[in-house]
Amino acid sequence: MDIIQTNDAPAAIGPYSQAVSVGPFLYTSGQIPLTKEGHIVEGGIAEQVAQVFANLDAVLKAAGSTREQVVKATIFMTDLAEFQVVNEACASFFGDHRPARSTVQVAALPRGARVEIEFIAYRG
Repeated sequence: MDIIQTNDAPAAIGPYSQAVSVGPFLYTSGQIPLTKEGHIVEGGIAEQVAQVFANLDAVLKAAGSTREQVVKATIFMTDLAEFQVVNEACASFFGDHRPARSTVQVAALPRGARVEIEFIAYRG
């Protein structure tokens, strides 16, 4: 098991790792829309999801992985009325790649975020 850490994404705000690699699998922790300096990004859901994907790209890169190797994405949102914006951002982020995905509405997310996303990638 390898712990993945990069300064190109925000540091964990609790006792966990940005990602963990086990065999050919990479499990990212959920990323919220924090800048790498640890500040919540300004703007609405479009800006927040763009920051989350930038953070996840940085973690994937640090692990020697890419978005094309993501097999599962889990999305947590505080308002499913914003689903279409997040769905369009996912389509743009992944292009023709279509990983499995779950999206759930939650009551709240850390630091007042509106979206949190985690990935599982296969690097075999």
